[in-house]
Amino acid sequence: MFRFSPRAVVLAALLVTTPAVSGCGINAIPTKEEAAKARWADVQSQYQRRADLVPNLVATVQGAAIQERTTLTQVVEARARATSVQVTPETLTDPQAFQRYQAAQGELSQALSRLLMVVENYPQLQSNQNFLALQSQLEGTENRIAVARRDYNEAVRDYNTSLRTFPTVIWANTIHGGSEPMQPFTATEAAQSTPNVNFDALNPASPGAATAAPGAAPGSAPPAAPAR
Repeated sequence: MFRFSPRAVVLAALLVTTPAVSGCGINAIPTKEEAAKARWADVQSQYQRRADLVPNLVATVQGAAIQERTTLTQVVEARARATSVQVTPETLTDPQAFQRYQAAQGELSQALSRLLMVVENYPQLQSNQNFLALQSQLEGTENRIAVARRDYNEAVRDYNTSLRTFPTVIWANTIHGGSEPMQPFTATEAAQSTPNVNFDALNPASPGAATAAPGAAPGSAPPAAPAR
């Protein structure tokens, strides 16, 4: 008669039960969590790409000597705030930290929108090849950000669902008991409306600068004097 040691019995039990346990989704939660983190890294990469483009954009616009310095300052300050928000793995499960990060990035989006609306009134910028290239890169980056955020939200939805549905909810309350729901991106209140730009209320020309004639668009030549 054969006798099996306790260790052999445990090993045999593990070999028998492991496939069954795996089939019940024990690995689903960490797998989906890692997928969501990877999508989050894509979002951060696109935000960083945008932040890297902003200094060149600001320098190009400054070179055109537009008078709306307030708008430029808002872009620079918004970029500084967006890049200063510390992002850690815990940010994804901390609603307040996530909202701070989202709000900072949203402020930069709004500031850039206002700036691009302002420069439409400057013909010399509209013909500046460097500006046009930067504008195109920014627009492409905004599209990439939208796609990255959508993919992240889908991965978060999938992960968060696994924490609440059978059979993965069993592991969420036992083996993976420390798993927390992740925060999705949501539209901010500011993003719901088009940026409002009042050209007359923007920063006036600096002392000593020439004042544009009534009816003249910023950056355009003043109307010719009437013939005598």
